[in-house]
Amino acid sequence: MLKSKTFVKKTRSGGVMKVVREHYLRDDIWCGSEVCAECKQDSTVLQRDACIESSLCSYPHYLVPDTNVVLHQIDVLEDPMIRNVIILQTVLQEVRHRSAPVYKRLKDIIHEQGRRFYTFTNEHHRETFIEREPGESANDRNDRAIRVAVKWYSQHLKTPESGPDGLKVVLLTNDQGNKQKAEENGLVVYKFEEYIKSLTANPELVDRLALSSDKNEITSSKVLFPEHLPLSKIQAGIKSGSFLQGTFRASRDNYLEATVFVQGEGEDSTEVLIQGLQNLNRAVHQDVVAVQLLPKNQWVAPSSVVLQDDGAAKDDNVDEDEEEKVLRRSLTEAARKATGKVVGIIKRNWRPFCGMLNVSQIKESTRHLFTPADRRIPRIRIETRQASTLAGQRIMVAIDGWPKDSRYPNGHFVRSLGGAGEKDTEEEVLLLEHDVPHQAFSQAVLGFLPKMPWCITPEDMAQRQDLRHLTVCSVDPPGCTDIDDALHCRQLENGNLEVGVHIADVSHFIRPGNALDKEAANRGTTVYLCGKRIDMVPELLSSNLCSLRSNVERFAFSCIWEMNHEAQILKTQFTKSVINSKASLTYAEAQMRIDDTNKNDDITNSLRGLNKLAKILKRKRIENGALTLSSLEVRFHMDSETHDPIDLQTKELMETNSMVEEFMLLANISVAQKIYNEFPECALLRKHPAPPPSNYDILIKAAKSKNVTIHIDSAKALADSLDVAKVDGFLYFNTLLRILATRCMMQAVYFCSGMDSDFHHYGLASPIYTHFTSPIRRYADIIVHRLLAVAIGADSTYPDLMDKHKQSALCNNLNYRHKMSQYAQRASVAFHTQLFFKTRGILNEEGFVLFVRKNAIIVLIPKFGLEGTVFFDSKDKVSPNLIFDEEGPSLKVEQHTFHIFDQVKVTISLDDSNIQHQKIRMALIEPVIPGVSVPAPEVEPQAKKQKLDR
Repeated sequence: MLKSKTFVKKTRSGGVMKVVREHYLRDDIWCGSEVCAECKQDSTVLQRDACIESSLCSYPHYLVPDTNVVLHQIDVLEDPMIRNVIILQTVLQEVRHRSAPVYKRLKDIIHEQGRRFYTFTNEHHRETFIEREPGESANDRNDRAIRVAVKWYSQHLKTPESGPDGLKVVLLTNDQGNKQKAEENGLVVYKFEEYIKSLTANPELVDRLALSSDKNEITSSKVLFPEHLPLSKIQAGIKSGSFLQGTFRASRDNYLEATVFVQGEGEDSTEVLIQGLQNLNRAVHQDVVAVQLLPKNQWVAPSSVVLQDDGAAKDDNVDEDEEEKVLRRSLTEAARKATGKVVGIIKRNWRPFCGMLNVSQIKESTRHLFTPADRRIPRIRIETRQASTLAGQRIMVAIDGWPKDSRYPNGHFVRSLGGAGEKDTEEEVLLLEHDVPHQAFSQAVLGFLPKMPWCITPEDMAQRQDLRHLTVCSVDPPGCTDIDDALHCRQLENGNLEVGVHIADVSHFIRPGNALDKEAANRGTTVYLCGKRIDMVPELLSSNLCSLRSNVERFAFSCIWEMNHEAQILKTQFTKSVINSKASLTYAEAQMRIDDTNKNDDITNSLRGLNKLAKILKRKRIENGALTLSSLEVRFHMDSETHDPIDLQTKELMETNSMVEEFMLLANISVAQKIYNEFPECALLRKHPAPPPSNYDILIKAAKSKNVTIHIDSAKALADSLDVAKVDGFLYFNTLLRILATRCMMQAVYFCSGMDSDFHHYGLASPIYTHFTSPIRRYADIIVHRLLAVAIGADSTYPDLMDKHKQSALCNNLNYRHKMSQYAQRASVAFHTQLFFKTRGILNEEGFVLFVRKNAIIVLIPKFGLEGTVFFDSKDKVSPNLIFDEEGPSLKVEQHTFHIFDQVKVTISLDDSNIQHQKIRMALIEPVIPGVSVPAPEVEPQAKKQKLDR
């Protein structure tokens, strides 16, 4: 049966277009139940004895949730106890429109066979389809469609033998109006909350209930926050310019302060400072908010105090002024910034948060406060009966709402992650908090992997250059299994050199638009944690078929240059190839071959040729103004059985590290020029913006304190002044200066050439740059491979590759994932550093002052590549006399003045008094300041011996 719907639509050019939509109704849509004898279905999903222990429904029953139940209570629906559920097409479509993440979670449950969730296509069933009536809202029509479908199911499944205890269909809703109408129609209907509370065998499900809006208003007579404006008023205010729209960024150090980042035209952006509970007005980190600027006489400066919202729960009627009096206002005109207040929320960016429960002091209480691991998120009030079990565990909690009369937002328990401080739990928290996709690859994704055993066919060979005869080898860190790149160098008959960079041909295996490609694009990058790797692509590709291991034939994308002995490029060729690497070496092994004069085999000669050219390339690069900066990277030596860190040292770099790096840079630059020449509008490139001069203030001041001048007019001026910066008797000075210079830099980012005009890479002093050399671990490189393959006629194009807007949106995700993976790596190093110091007691070490603050110095310990803070004002001690000079910068503590780069001696220990926020604590030993410094520990305690009787 065919229904058609006709309506008129206005086009962009102002014309009018008639649209006719055809809607087919069918008789062959089955109900999916084992009970049914009418439907001619091959397989069923819904069981005959659909029993779940409920004090409301003592009979077998199927559940039909409405849209709002699915949207708000997905955490409960995900529980394996909830089975035999009918998801109507009306509900599925509406959920898809309103929340992509919930839709994905719902689809995952439907695909899980054991869960017995059945999708019923009610919108195409002749007996359950309904037309929208005149004057009926879309929402009311959908509610009616759900009731009609439930009624149809109830009658359809009624059999002569089904008595009062026979199978029933239960509608679950939170909408009072919908419930009333369903009851009038004679349907079995319950509020979702009352149904879940009736599940006598599963009381823990109650904790997962999201509070409904009426419950959200936990009663308190005092209104603590201003009302949020409705969206219509916000939009009008933004249009008229009286409000600004921006992203709310809470402060990590001060819970009463935040900035709203307002994106302006092009590159311009402004920041509005928000201070005080009333002005923050219930905004949560990363929400999109509307702000109103305060009059200029109320503008303030960012506070320099560190304020953490911990300790006892603040009462809902706490005196706000009391709480905020610690925000010491800085009244100097220059320090004041544009200050505003939040007037409304445009988009909530809430996600489930990891953290720990602060169990209420009141015995028998079910209301407790949850403290998130991320200090920028406010504490959340939840109701749970499992508090005693959850104490000491890392848990996940979701926010449901934040009423204007509640000091904290209200939320519900989602799941437990495991014991706090345990390695696996902390790793999971770290990945969740940095939004790193780390779930196992789905069957849909794995379905696109090549079938094993895999081999290279004659057809493959016909389309590629055969380079298997070349002496190709790879050089990587120890234990590397995802080998992206390999190199070769040989002398040509004309006396010149041929140098090849061969990169894993990942784009041959990952085809555009399939599930494997979408998953890799979403992940964006492989994330390397200490002792663990979260792959961007499945292991079959990353460690096997794409990895350029030795003595196996592999597909590669090769960039081959003809060079003279001065490393000048005479000819460049790009080709898809087949290689057979002759050796997989570590940096140390390659270095030993180069240095061993007795070795003269092909691999060693190839490495020596590469090393010689690399030194020339590096010299030329530095002459052009490329920066050589420094950052201390640490390496943990892990215990092979416990996987705990047993030693910690900074990584040593060898000539071979630099050799590989030079050719990777050269390949990236060559490919960038080629793809930009071919596709000026849609090349995926990487740029590194020059920092604004103000970024260098701290570097210039630090150098000046040692009578060294730093020039910052260009990257070359900076590089040259860093090269000559020396202080007699202070060998480490230059490294410290370079570490500091690294902190002044901007983040390098991916961008689409058609959407930007500034391509320059400041750090490499290159006019154009991209990423081509690591496609196993970076998605950007896969796109660059596809562009290059189209440019040389080795592969076909596809629409998204040539769409600069899609390319630009992809770059945004890649930049986000790249940044989060860096943060996750740092957090992993910090956690392993804490594990290392946990067994070490108190150590004393030499260090250098890296920054000077108003009440502290930040100290770098070169031996461990570790940074820590020595505070001079602690709660339990009388504060010494402190004088901070911003110009220096210097900090006078009693009679001693600290400057940047001063040498100090400190004790290092782990402070685990707050299990969720463990810290490395440092205390000053030297210089000796009476009443401030501490005596050195007598003897450095030995690391606790590992027990041998495992």
